[in-house]
Amino acid sequence: MNNKMLMDNLRSIPDFPKKGINFRDVTTLYKNAECMQIMVNEMYELYKDKGITKIVGIESRGFIMAAALAVKLGAGVVLARKPGKLPFTTIKESFSKEYGVDTIEMHIDSINENDVVLIHDDLLATGGTAKACWKLVKHFNPKEIYMNFIIEIKDEGLHGRDEFDGLCEVTTLLTI
Repeated sequence: MNNKMLMDNLRSIPDFPKKGINFRDVTTLYKNAECMQIMVNEMYELYKDKGITKIVGIESRGFIMAAALAVKLGAGVVLARKPGKLPFTTIKESFSKEYGVDTIEMHIDSINENDVVLIHDDLLATGGTAKACWKLVKHFNPKEIYMNFIIEIKDEGLHGRDEFDGLCEVTTLLTI
């Protein structure tokens, strides 16, 4: 899609959080009302006919668009969080990141087999976090799972999309 307004408002920060990483800062898109409207509308068009009942937002930047889109689709929001942040009983999945190991959790009653789930995060790079979240959602055996990201990074030799070949439909608003 690569909407010009979104591309023009996306900030890149070199060497963050460590040297060699070019961090894509979506907060510049969130603070711009026109960019927010464009993102919500583009995502709505992608998913309006899919029967989405739950949107899983991945901590923490994924929460923002998950909530905004859920309102427009009439869906619920589920939080995928770092360990110890959810108050009820959780299931968890650990995964490797480019700079360490991490874990993600969801409440055990978040999703059921009648749900059609959209997993959303701001960025697809290596795919580790998203794949761990997909595994958590798959545990609930929903009818269908979709994945969406604001940005997919390909220019640094990253192939996160490959993690989902044959598993689910993956869409992005911007490809870099």
